[in-house]
Amino acid sequence: MKLVVGLGNPGTKYSKNRHNVGFMVADRLAEDFRFPEWKEKFSGLFSKGSVGAEDVVLLKPQTYMNESGKSVQAAVAFFHVDLKKDLIVLHDEIDLEFADVRLKVGGGHAGQNGIRSIIGAIGPDFARVRIGIGRPPAGFRGEVADYVLGNFDPDEAIAVPDVIAKACDATRKWIEKGPLAANDTNVRGKGRKTA
Repeated sequence: MKLVVGLGNPGTKYSKNRHNVGFMVADRLAEDFRFPEWKEKFSGLFSKGSVGAEDVVLLKPQTYMNESGKSVQAAVAFFHVDLKKDLIVLHDEIDLEFADVRLKVGGGHAGQNGIRSIIGAIGPDFARVRIGIGRPPAGFRGEVADYVLGNFDPDEAIAVPDVIAKACDATRKWIEKGPLAANDTNVRGKGRKTA
């Protein structure tokens, strides 16, 4: 059983925020995989189906970002998920340039509060699809939180569907190959492979 968790904040107020790109990817995966409608459980929304030979659960915690670990911990326990092999979390990352997509296994939270909460609940040994949103541009007025809770600017919004597609592709590769998928998944915003 593979558990794929998209991070974000619930409600239409946040739906187009940079911080909600994990939800956006989860929604696209549910559509692409033709999974059934989302159901409420685990303090979140989940959908279960198959991808090839793999049983897959998609989860969108509805706890707000800072409490994501509560939802993930409940789903991990219910489905008896092997953290190192069968859990992946999709999330925004300010330390990556906008449109960069990277798959990694383990590590710290890099200031991402959803990842911080999940690590606090279950430890760090899970895969992540890190979706670059970049840092606030020069002259941005406000805190980093204001930036991540803001919507993508018009130029970025045009590219967001392609970014989501890349993150979906990374997730599919992980479902098929597990952690080895990181070797051929990491791409920069313009689609170049990285070392």
